[in-house]
Amino acid sequence: MKFLRVFGLGAPVLALLFIIGCASLDASSTENLLSASGFVTKTPTTNEQIALYNRLPGYQLQRRERNGKVMYTYADKKKGIVYIGSEAAYQQYKSLGLQQSIAQNQLEAAQLNEEATLDWGPFFGPWVTW
Repeated sequence: MKFLRVFGLGAPVLALLFIIGCASLDASSTENLLSASGFVTKTPTTNEQIALYNRLPGYQLQRRERNGKVMYTYADKKKGIVYIGSEAAYQQYKSLGLQQSIAQNQLEAAQLNEEATLDWGPFFGPWVTW
């Protein structure tokens, strides 16, 4: 009974930690894709760079034009760095993101297929106690 009370109180905390963990995994995945796509990281050092960095929204990929050149920026507010990439790096990022999404969908489909093979009906299967 004591276990159930402890678990009952811990379940909301565990759920919250899971949600936070998923959010940080998402940001981490984006940053990994940006790096793999050719984005470079820069740490703002001058007052002008720091002011620009502070105006950037956190964890959002944004398109910018500077001196007629298109560039993309992504600010990691926790690490204090900016990912900067060209149009070519952005196109590579989109391609890698699509490949990752397809791979994730294939993995989920395979897991569903595996689970479906374990369901042998209401009277048989691995979950029925003999």
